[in-house]
Parts: sequence; structure tokens; C-alpha cells
Amino acid sequence: MTIRSIDPNTPACRAATSVLGRIGDKWTVLIIVLLGDGSRRFNEIKRTVSGISQRMLTLTLKGLERDGLVTRTVTPSTPPRVDYELTRLGRSLHRALEPVGAWAQEHVNEIITAQERFDQTRQKKLA
Repeated sequence: MTIRSIDPNTPACRAATSVLGRIGDKWTVLIIVLLGDGSRRFNEIKRTVSGISQRMLTLTLKGLERDGLVTRTVTPSTPPRVDYELTRLGRSLHRALEPVGAWAQEHVNEIITAQERFDQTRQKKLA
């Protein structure tokens, strides 16, 4: 299937749209990249992923677990220890995201320049 042959009315395309919605979410991307380095505890993820609320982290991790991208392991202790790590499928997503992250780092200055140029042009039109 190529981009040009996509029919948005097919069940396969609707299913792919759902998957792309999950992996296109900023919290998902940040968590997948973080877990690419190995297993992490909930609070470690929360501290590392700047700006994410406890509720949003919980929802994102549950969604990733439901999609088969992350496993959740509870170790009985007081308090219980909960670790998250990528599954085989999650690791394959991590590998797919690496070139996108490299592209973003390579082109971030160009994008910032374009945004500033756009904003300046827009402000002149509004003035």
C-alpha cells in the first residue's frame, strides 16, 4: 500500500488511522523513546517526561499496554513496584521513531526560522 492508494473508507485505513493516532501522540512518542533505553518505573517516567500529569501518564501507559507496545510488571513490595518496558512490537516502533527523531533534531532550526518568519508576516498583516 502506498500513500497514493489509500482509500479512507476501507476498514484497513480506519484501523491504521487509529494506530497512527496512538503513535502520533506526543506523550506516546516521548514514552516510547524513553523506554527504548530499558525498563522504567512509573515515577521515573513521570519525572523524566516533563509536563505530563499523573493521570495522562496512566492513560497513555494503559493505552500502550492495550496496544501491545508496553508490558507492565508489578513486583509485590510495600509500596508495590511497577515497571514498564517495551515489548517486541514496542521495540520495533522505537526503531521506526529513531529516524523521525533524527530528522527533527537535524531540521529544528529551519522549522523555528520558518515559524518566526510566518509569525512576523502574520503580525504585519494584522497591523
